[in-house]
Amino acid sequence: QVQLVESGGGLVQAGGSLRLSCAASGRTFSSSAMGWFRQAPGKERDFVAAITWPASNTYYADSVKGRFTISRDNTKNTMYLQMNSLKPEDTAVYYCARHRSGGLYYTSSFDSWGQGTQVTVSS
Repeated sequence: QVQLVESGGGLVQAGGSLRLSCAASGRTFSSSAMGWFRQAPGKERDFVAAITWPASNTYYADSVKGRFTISRDNTKNTMYLQMNSLKPEDTAVYYCARHRSGGLYYTSSFDSWGQGTQVTVSS
């Protein structure tokens, strides 16, 4: 089992940037695809981005494509989400997760989750 801890959330004005980090413990991080999801109040948890292993292919939700960048550093067991040009609709709790099997866009395909980090974008 892998344990995941997110950090880097906070309050930012529209148009600003934040970088989220996801630190993982356990050896399986470097051999697993990883993903970011987000959940706004009263809404379902939605896919944001994913990165595969070992090719590090990346995938994004249409709503963040061109603004967010997912990356990973396997030497540090850490994944990142660089968020630029933030909008108020990006406000949510952001979660990182480890992929188990199945499509990368679905929460059911991930079996380990962090506790989440709050991102709030003011207008």
